[in-house]
Amino acid sequence: MQLMRLTQAKGFQIKPSLTNSVRNILMPKPIIWSNLSKKDFDNILDYLDKNWGHRVAANFIDLTENIVNQISINPRQFPICYKRKKVRKCILTKHNTIFYRDGKINVEILRIYDTRQDPNTLTFK
Repeated sequence: MQLMRLTQAKGFQIKPSLTNSVRNILMPKPIIWSNLSKKDFDNILDYLDKNWGHRVAANFIDLTENIVNQISINPRQFPICYKRKKVRKCILTKHNTIFYRDGKINVEILRIYDTRQDPNTLTFK
């Protein structure tokens, strides 16, 4: 209270940039999907819908949405797999892994990769 009176009396103002830069821990970061991750997700959904049915595809959508929300709230909970590129990985299912990058402002989903493929073909563009 005394600090507030002192700042008002002397004409000091708290800079808005300092108060706005502090992010609440429970406040989720925005998610940005790369073009490759959108393509991967569409391919997986097409495969599941064609071979396993609509219900399995819908369950995969729900699972992905829950995991992406979890990543948005706490992006550092999953391990870094490519240290130079600061890429983290989250195992979505036993056949699919989400690769993402935790930025200062947002989280970028880089790939949803099928783990049965050759790992040397994994690229992040």
